Amino acid sequence: MSGRARLAVSATAATLMASCALLPLVDPATWLFQTAFLLVAQSGTGALTRRVPLARPLTVAAQALVTLLLLTLVFARQQAVALVVPGPDAFRHFGALLQAGADDVGRYSIPAPLSDGIRLMLVGGVLLIGLAVDALAVTYRSAAPAGLPLLALYSVAAGLAGGGAAWLWFLLAATGYLMLLLAEGRDRLSQWGRVFGGAARPPGPEPANGAVAPVRTGRRIGAVALGVALVVPLALPSLNGGLLGGAGRGAGTGPGGGGTISAVNPLVSLRDSLNVDEDRTVMTYRTNTEETQDLYLRIVALDDFDGTAWKPAQRHIEDVPAVFPAPVGLAGEVRRSAIRTRISAAEWYGQDWLPMPYPASKVDISGSWRYEPVGRTLVGDHGQNTRGVQYEVTSLMVQPTARQLADAPEPPAALRREFTRVPESLPAVVGNTARKVTEGAANPYEEAVKLQDYFAVSGNFRYDTQVQAGSGSAAIARFLKDKEGFCVHFSFAMAAMARTLGIPARVAVGFTPGTPQADGSMAIGLRDAHAWPELYFEGVGWTRFEPTPSRGTVPSYTQSDSPGTDVPTVPKPSSSASAAASAAPSAEESCSPQLRRLQACPGQSAAAAVGPSDDDWPWFRILGLTLAGLLVLGAPLLPMLWRARVRAVRLGGHGRTEADVPAYTLGAWREVTDTAWDHGIAPEESQTPRKAAERIVRLGSLDPDAAASVHRLAAAVEQVLYAPRPRPVAGLADDARRVDRALRASASRPARLRALLAPRSAVRVAWSAAAAWARLGSRVTARLDALRRRPTGQNT
Repeated sequence: MSGRARLAVSATAATLMASCALLPLVDPATWLFQTAFLLVAQSGTGALTRRVPLARPLTVAAQALVTLLLLTLVFARQQAVALVVPGPDAFRHFGALLQAGADDVGRYSIPAPLSDGIRLMLVGGVLLIGLAVDALAVTYRSAAPAGLPLLALYSVAAGLAGGGAAWLWFLLAATGYLMLLLAEGRDRLSQWGRVFGGAARPPGPEPANGAVAPVRTGRRIGAVALGVALVVPLALPSLNGGLLGGAGRGAGTGPGGGGTISAVNPLVSLRDSLNVDEDRTVMTYRTNTEETQDLYLRIVALDDFDGTAWKPAQRHIEDVPAVFPAPVGLAGEVRRSAIRTRISAAEWYGQDWLPMPYPASKVDISGSWRYEPVGRTLVGDHGQNTRGVQYEVTSLMVQPTARQLADAPEPPAALRREFTRVPESLPAVVGNTARKVTEGAANPYEEAVKLQDYFAVSGNFRYDTQVQAGSGSAAIARFLKDKEGFCVHFSFAMAAMARTLGIPARVAVGFTPGTPQADGSMAIGLRDAHAWPELYFEGVGWTRFEPTPSRGTVPSYTQSDSPGTDVPTVPKPSSSASAAASAAPSAEESCSPQLRRLQACPGQSAAAAVGPSDDDWPWFRILGLTLAGLLVLGAPLLPMLWRARVRAVRLGGHGRTEADVPAYTLGAWREVTDTAWDHGIAPEESQTPRKAAERIVRLGSLDPDAAASVHRLAAAVEQVLYAPRPRPVAGLADDARRVDRALRASASRPARLRALLAPRSAVRVAWSAAAAWARLGSRVTARLDALRRRPTGQNT
């Protein structure tokens, strides 16, 4: 097998080994065998086109075309022309598969089932990586940059999968990359032997100091790459998302400066928490009120609805105030009590949003936390999370009557505009159903109660935690049709329908009150994870509703069919809590300008996307754009990188025996002639080394020292070519570098830039490819002739 063929095999093997990191993402793993077959076909196409020879861009284009034809045969043959030629129908089918795959990625937790869409993402993504690796390592003869797409493939897969086997996938990917580097070094060494000849090595074991430069360079690069890959992740934030899960999940992780809220994803996490086999205790708390049925611990408010998902809007976060401002919209005549709650989070539970009763007015907690005033939430800063923290929250238990809610005036125009906004992509069935359900309601409060009763009682909805969270603009419409889901479906649907009726609405995520313990405390488990809608009524503020059947408690102010004057049952806090009520912030205290001018709140901090939506790009799109960016940035640098690599190999370390003298001497001379070529002095193959040296000195305007170096190199080459036993000459690498410096010093700035970024000697890659193709053709021809000359009766 030739060196180029070994390099192609190594590139294919490296891609397959790196793609093994994707195995934990889906089940079953049969897609890998299909991918391996297609990768071999893709690599074989590259080998054939390089033998033609074709120009390097045409080689890559031919491989891309064959890859597209193969993908069409596998995934869209029924929509294609002659099974393999993609037409408009085939491309539409590809788009539908990718969209279905993106929906499945958002719908399923890891490991996801191997649907056709996900299979196309996996197979197509690995083939794109394989094409990039083969182009860089084999077509452009630069194996080191080929590690970038391999690293991107491994990083995306490892970031999504995680788990205890991550070290195995890293070991496979790193081994594949090192194999690729070693194959390239051996290929370059074998090319030297064919070009330069030289005396054969004496029989016996190879000397200990005979390792050649390419092999040693490959080993060094591999060692550095392994070291970087092991050290860099220690400085990077974890990729394990999730709002309700433990072990470092949530928002705001990493060494941020405190002004950013990182991405969180409660949908799949909520469903997983509700379906755990063991209901682990997340936190315990004690409170000074005996009535805990309404004491929901709220984590975050989702107030931005784009038609496919709810997520926190872009908000400015600030230092935690000693006393929080009064809740927006809460009037003085609405009854409220101040309560204190002491909360202890489990040591294993580490997420970055702080669970608190709503609305909190004061938090006593140590650590690095930041305050988001519109949602009245706290988020960890500089890696702070809830793992093992203990804190005390002073909050208000607001107890409105049905009459107060029914008589609520219109909300402020700015607040109404922001929290009733729905996109045009929202299916019409959502608004139509909302209007049908609330027909006959006299005010927004009655509309809200009718919506709640529709989901919880009269609409025949069924609570089922096995239903997938869903994504896309049709998710709410599917829920209204199928009438089964869990708290995410109920809260999202009711909030969206309330907005279509002009009622300001958002979704809260957190925990239900939990279970009483024998010692008087309350315990909250993973199965207490919950989501509920909050609707805004002027004079009361943001008000909880409970549309999810058999979950949580229905607020007392929603239990009457029509507004009345009866006062709901009021929780009775202890005397200390009642005494503290007067110290709580009153509604008359002016809100901050941020809270009054809601449209000015979004801005400086990054939004935290919560639900899988059309705006949350799946991994294959991120991977594709990353590779495209790397190729766009790296392609112009490939000639420079190739030239630097060749220079390091030619002038690097070498063996000390007489057999190593020809290759090293001729390599140093080739480096000088190529350097001169890069600076505009084209080589004249018909000239002797001495004449060529004189020509370089004259055209390059070299100084005396550099001229002497060129002549010493020419003399050493003549000795190698004509002397019976050529002797080593010291300092040839230094002479070549001195000539390089002299040529750069005498050249103009444009000429220096051309020599650096677009070296003319890089054309040798095409010449080598053409020679390799010719050798392959000769071998194939000789083999066919041998088969034809074989006697008919000879056994094979």
